[in-house]
Amino acid sequence: MDCTINWGGPEGMLFVASTGSGHVAAMDGAVDGGGHNLAPRPMEMLLAGTGGCTAYDVVLILKRGRHAVTGCSVKLSADRADTDPKVFTRIHFAFTVTGKNLPRAAVERAVQLSHEKYCSASAMLEKTAELTFSVDIVDTQETQAA
Repeated sequence: MDCTINWGGPEGMLFVASTGSGHVAAMDGAVDGGGHNLAPRPMEMLLAGTGGCTAYDVVLILKRGRHAVTGCSVKLSADRADTDPKVFTRIHFAFTVTGKNLPRAAVERAVQLSHEKYCSASAMLEKTAELTFSVDIVDTQETQAA
């Protein structure tokens, strides 16, 4: 896996990441840190990447189990250390999974498998942060009947 980060120049703290898969992502700093607030902070990107990693796993596990999953979102709330390096010290993952007749046990197991076995990002972050999870299931049959 490759990634190249290029600084946008002396007028700020904008950085552009070019990934090995051919995509780009911008990152910027806060105004008080010399940035222009034009893009997410690098630590926000790390948190977003972790959310994407685990949501991907959950959807894939449910699909492979032939469950009728139609939506998945995860809201991450994190705390960071007060001193440098300001690592994440706590991250809560609040999953909302939508589908038809999704068994709670299957959804919770998918979240657990992602955390314990598949998500590389959360495996790294759990070295410094306490990771907690919650699951909300929205049944599409209930919303259609209403």
